[in-house]
Amino acid sequence: MKLLFIRLMLMRRTLLLCVLLVVSGCATLGYYGQSIGGQWEVWDKSKPIDEILAEPGTASPLREKLQMVLEIRDFASSELALPDNDSYRSYADLQRPFVVWNVFAAKSFELNLKRWCFPFAGCVGYRGYFAQADAQIFADELAAEGLDVYVGGVAAYSTLGWFDDPLLNTVLRRSPARIAGLIFHELAHQQLYVEDDTAFNEGFATAVQLEGVRRWLEKHGNQQQRQEYALSLQRQDDFVVLVTGVRDQLQALYAETLNETEMQARKTAIQAGLRQQYQQLKKQWGGYAGYDAWFAQDLNNAQLAAITTYRDHVPGFQRLLAEQQGDLVAFYRACAVLGEMSMEERKQVFVSFNLN
Repeated sequence: MKLLFIRLMLMRRTLLLCVLLVVSGCATLGYYGQSIGGQWEVWDKSKPIDEILAEPGTASPLREKLQMVLEIRDFASSELALPDNDSYRSYADLQRPFVVWNVFAAKSFELNLKRWCFPFAGCVGYRGYFAQADAQIFADELAAEGLDVYVGGVAAYSTLGWFDDPLLNTVLRRSPARIAGLIFHELAHQQLYVEDDTAFNEGFATAVQLEGVRRWLEKHGNQQQRQEYALSLQRQDDFVVLVTGVRDQLQALYAETLNETEMQARKTAIQAGLRQQYQQLKKQWGGYAGYDAWFAQDLNNAQLAAITTYRDHVPGFQRLLAEQQGDLVAFYRACAVLGEMSMEERKQVFVSFNLN
């Protein structure tokens, strides 16, 4: 019976993936082909965590981490009212640091991310590849068109409830609080996802993540974990404030009427200023260098927009949660109402949150 069930699940997955190919056309067959291959690898390497824990040869560090993952997963549904399914109750070791690499692109003097549209997921401001080399090839093609391009590794992603997503080795190197945050974030995408609005979806999931980790640490964490997580959040907030400020400077610059040479010169100066401000921020952090790799790149429009797009709506969602007196079920309902609005109507709601 179990074997028959597995075969039926595989048939269901294959059918859905074939539909993706049919509806997307010949021009994107190569892209969807690598997507299918990458997703099959994830499924093929997945194994229920309970079975891994039952194996006597499972190493103690892995055993402890996976046991904690199951506890976090139960907490997500019992305490945060997130979907109760088999997502993150299995584990896959892909033997690489990231599961996918996302390619972001923007015009030289604009901060709007180029968007790609896909069946089921709608339009998003990135394109993902399961192989870093493939992502870089596509990024080079976009750069050759004169676009600003950024390639970022991703530790996890959500299939939005279409399938049961496994936990990946790309996540386990993180602290317990950050593992919890990632699970809460990805399950939030299953709870609510609005087609064609990346800023809304990521803002919602990040707000759920932050509240979820706060509650999890309050109940299961120790003082050291709480302090370390608070420090990491403070650094992250400092980083986002810094990047958002420079994003706003560039936005003002691009609204001016200048020739291309002068526009590029001023853009380059602002980018250089960002690097200098980061060095000052590192001194405030006592030399913490966790963002050095990010700053080692171009600091172009695509890179800046990839960060700020994911964070812009978080304060608005946090305010909405506070208005619901911390009731997550009521919060999810209120967010679903927002999701039914047009994108312009949602933007106006978040503008009003920022003004009041």
